[in-house]
Amino acid sequence: MAVPARTCGASRPGPARTALRWPDRGSRPGLSARRPAARPPRPLSLLLPPLLLLPLLAAPGASAYSFPQQHTMQHWARRLEQEIDGVMRIFGGVQQLREIYKDNRNLFEVQENEPQKLVEKVAGDIESLLDRKVQALKRLADAAENFQKAHRWQDNIKEEDIVYYDAKADAELDDPESEDVERGSKASTLRLDFVEDSNFKNKVNYSYTAVQIPTDIYKGSTVILNELNWTEALENVFIENRRQDPTLLWQVFGSATGVTRYYPATPWRAPKKIDLYDVRRRPWYIQGASSPKDMVIIVDVSGSVSGLTLKLMKTSVCEMLDTLSDDDYVNVASFNEKAQPVSCFTHLVQANVRNKKVFKEAVQGMVAKGTTGYKAGFEYAFDQLQNSNITRANCNKMIMMFTDGGEDRVQDVFEKYNWPNRTVRVFTFSVGQHNYDVTPLQWMACTNKGYYFEIPSIGAIRINTQEYLDVLGRPMVLAGKEAKQVQWTNVYEDALGLGLVVTGTLPVFNLTQDGPGEKKNQLILGVMGIDVALNDIKRLTPNYTLGANGYVFAIDLNGYVLLHPNLKPQTTNFREPVTLDFLDAELEDENKEEIRRSMIDGNKGHKQIRTLVKSLDERYIDEVMRNYTWVPIRSTNYSLGLVLPPYSTFYLQANLSDQILQVKYFEFLLPSSFESEGHVFIAPREYCKELNASDNNTEFLKNFIELMEKVTPDSKQCNNFLLHNLILDTGITQQLVERVWRDQDLNTYSLLAVFAATDGGITRIFPNKAAEDWTETPEPFSASFYRRSLDNHGYVFKPPQQDARLRPLELENDTVGILVSTAVELSLGGRTLRPAVVGVKLDLEAWAEKFKVLASNRTHQDQPQKCGPNSHCEMDCEVNNEDLLCVLIDDGGFLVLSNQNHQWDQVGRFFSEVDANLMLALYNNSFYTRKESYDYQAACAPLPPGNLGAAPRGVFVPTIADFLNLAWWTSAAAWSLFQQLLYGLIYHSWFQADPAEAEGNPEVRESSCVMKQTQYYFGSVNASYNAIIDCGNCSRLFHAQRLTSTNLLFVVAEKPLCSQCEAGRLLQKETHSDGPEQCELVQRPRYRRGPHICFDYNATEDTSDCGRGASFPPSLGVLVSLQLLLLLSLPPRPQPQVHAHPSRRL
Repeated sequence: MAVPARTCGASRPGPARTALRWPDRGSRPGLSARRPAARPPRPLSLLLPPLLLLPLLAAPGASAYSFPQQHTMQHWARRLEQEIDGVMRIFGGVQQLREIYKDNRNLFEVQENEPQKLVEKVAGDIESLLDRKVQALKRLADAAENFQKAHRWQDNIKEEDIVYYDAKADAELDDPESEDVERGSKASTLRLDFVEDSNFKNKVNYSYTAVQIPTDIYKGSTVILNELNWTEALENVFIENRRQDPTLLWQVFGSATGVTRYYPATPWRAPKKIDLYDVRRRPWYIQGASSPKDMVIIVDVSGSVSGLTLKLMKTSVCEMLDTLSDDDYVNVASFNEKAQPVSCFTHLVQANVRNKKVFKEAVQGMVAKGTTGYKAGFEYAFDQLQNSNITRANCNKMIMMFTDGGEDRVQDVFEKYNWPNRTVRVFTFSVGQHNYDVTPLQWMACTNKGYYFEIPSIGAIRINTQEYLDVLGRPMVLAGKEAKQVQWTNVYEDALGLGLVVTGTLPVFNLTQDGPGEKKNQLILGVMGIDVALNDIKRLTPNYTLGANGYVFAIDLNGYVLLHPNLKPQTTNFREPVTLDFLDAELEDENKEEIRRSMIDGNKGHKQIRTLVKSLDERYIDEVMRNYTWVPIRSTNYSLGLVLPPYSTFYLQANLSDQILQVKYFEFLLPSSFESEGHVFIAPREYCKELNASDNNTEFLKNFIELMEKVTPDSKQCNNFLLHNLILDTGITQQLVERVWRDQDLNTYSLLAVFAATDGGITRIFPNKAAEDWTETPEPFSASFYRRSLDNHGYVFKPPQQDARLRPLELENDTVGILVSTAVELSLGGRTLRPAVVGVKLDLEAWAEKFKVLASNRTHQDQPQKCGPNSHCEMDCEVNNEDLLCVLIDDGGFLVLSNQNHQWDQVGRFFSEVDANLMLALYNNSFYTRKESYDYQAACAPLPPGNLGAAPRGVFVPTIADFLNLAWWTSAAAWSLFQQLLYGLIYHSWFQADPAEAEGNPEVRESSCVMKQTQYYFGSVNASYNAIIDCGNCSRLFHAQRLTSTNLLFVVAEKPLCSQCEAGRLLQKETHSDGPEQCELVQRPRYRRGPHICFDYNATEDTSDCGRGASFPPSLGVLVSLQLLLLLSLPPRPQPQVHAHPSRRL
């Protein structure tokens, strides 16, 4: 296809320039502020035939330029490659650094990482660490059972009889509206002194325990006072445990009554609003108190369920979902004459955070209509539980029914599906204030090994939606020692500020009997827990010997990571565990799916795979080789893995026995040497125990030097491996300065700096003044350029990072540099390793000018090409820069260099933001491939509340006529309304507490969210390639070619003549997302395994205790007083008296 060239009229020769040597910054041309105007998107089609000859159509007698031939552009590409390679050979010093290492061969040894031995050793160390916690747990659980068995119940116990440290006492005294200030607490609360402990990240007292009691539980009740009385004896056991193992962190007993006693004592972290913490809703308690569950929740949405009752049901279902963990499976359905799922889930799904979110949102859309049909609801639920073609918990099976009441007992349904074995428990909940006969609901629960609860108001929801755990705990208690097995939790955020932890849990059983010959007690007393900080487990793993891209990770039976360098939640929700799947922590592929399955199954294995990895700054994708090795961690549900690149099989270990040499090299760390030897940044590692950390590297170096003047690198308080390697690399890099950098004129080649970074933690920048503009992290292992250089052969360009939402680079007021780096590969005795990365920092403006010349048709060093009259010439990137666009784009699609002056301030931006039309053409022609993934650990600004009205939507607001009607005041509806109003003062948005405000840090302003990430990387096209962006009269020619030994794509294109063909813009920036479609994901669930133990049945279980109604009549005087308080805008903060579980008497 013949394509006419552009007729340019008389040529306009550019200013004279020098090909290799460049003037100072002061003589460079100024920058234009011009930017392309925004254009409306237009359709784009691409024609792909190669363009070997582009005939010229020009008027006779006029000089004209044609689009450059393919061989011309290949010639330019070779010149660019040669220039880059020449500069890196002269200034990078790769070969010279190899020689320096060989010359100093006597100062280090080459050690080998043996993956199988390494991973087995680390797994054994983790097992030993956790085993010490297990022994402490068992001592605590045994002691608790014995203390409670010996305890004599006191009916007349008083608050003043109990002395304990109330963890919330200080906060309550500061709050004039607190419960105890209002009531005048009689309890004898201890006043303690605290000392700061860095291990706990808190102030603690080692002589006492602390007690936390949920806000909605009355501290003075007989049940709570007896609980406080017998658990006081645990204090001595806590203290003895710590004496035997000083590394123990929080030791906690969570009682089934809601009381938490923990050691050492520390004040409770007071939230901004009301404290909704209840130990029985913590992930570790739920896991320890019962075996996994298959639960179907059915909700009556018949016409009689409306207004407040429907609101209560919706909130109750959400609270019920919060009692489930990732080991459980659930579905939620609504029913009237027919039953149907409330969401897109048609079968039981894992009760993970994202699935529960779908349920909670769907439940809010339930509408009441029709007539009650219990049969439809229960048949649906039993069918769900009998479906064996899906993944599920396969342990406790239960149906939770929420209704306002009915007469039908649906005995025929139970006879068909559940009797006589009664393998499914039925729990019934009578919701709201009504006059229906509740006997049928009680009968359903009692004849199906369940329990009947009443939820007359919002105050009863949290208590009654978690009490079912007591019933599920019965088979565990009756199983005795068989059920006394320690379980380890998922990762979650510690409520007392310890950070990310895992917890070992052990159930505590009631061993008492009601009398001689009576049946064994079935009650679970609570759960004992001991925390292990993830940081303590990380310390057992090798770090710096694995290299920058090697790491250790661990997963549990759900495939969730316990350890992983990408486990970095930006925000944490105390109510939910931190659940990051291994396949979400890395870029998923079939090989990793196989590795994950093998680890979950508890197997050992090793596999070398080619896979994609995301760069540390999340801008790039690299295709790399990795070796995965894994083993199970015995006595736990965890499995440990090790990932090593092939070049990290070996590493250097310095052997600086010569103290004179140590001192000599150490002197090159002194700031006084920087002017001649270049500036040195040292990685902020834990070289010695007494070394004070600092985020300021200058200060950190000062602290390091001061410490080294007191101790030697061989001191026992120091990490000798880290120190010797640091000092060795200080000397190695100084020799590079001496042999290469010091005698070179950087300005000759328009270089702002040269640098070297090493595995030992040294980053040396030359000259010293260049360190002022150095923005890379001083830890090489955390620097994106360092890690990418190790994974890529050749030269890796890294333009300055720019965000499209921010202002462009201010080139006139600042010096902008482009990093070019490459790894130094050593081969020593047949062993290959990459201990360092070297590079240069290019002056952006000067190299942009040089780029124009290298991509031009100059035949003379100082004279650009001239095209005389009646001659036909090819365009080039220098003379024809008003018609021809020439750019270098890196492998992530970011602009590196351009021949357009007005684009220089856009260097570092995704090229689609610069030229959307051309970037789309490159993508459609397979120069780039796109990879999309989701970040489940992101933090987002909280969304504004959707309802800004004065009154809550959907809540009944009485009229003046109602207030004047005495019958209304005394009705049950009014009593229910008052409770909603009172609790609405406590609960955010009336019916749902805001966990971030209620339980979180008062300073938290962001919430957890999902972000969609898109990266681009080089596709399959490696050859030189010509194409047309076809758009009629607005068509554009372009040529693209990879530059060998770099991560650059050289693109030459006609500048757009018009805007009719503006294409859709490719997006690279991170965007807010709901994540992948959950309804589709549950159809292909990821492989997982549940806990190895299940206790859901015991033939001796006594099911006679199955619940009964408990209510009290409202007092007219109280109602009137409360309403007057509301009208006077003086809302009290009442605490409902909790009616203890009928069997809770200890």
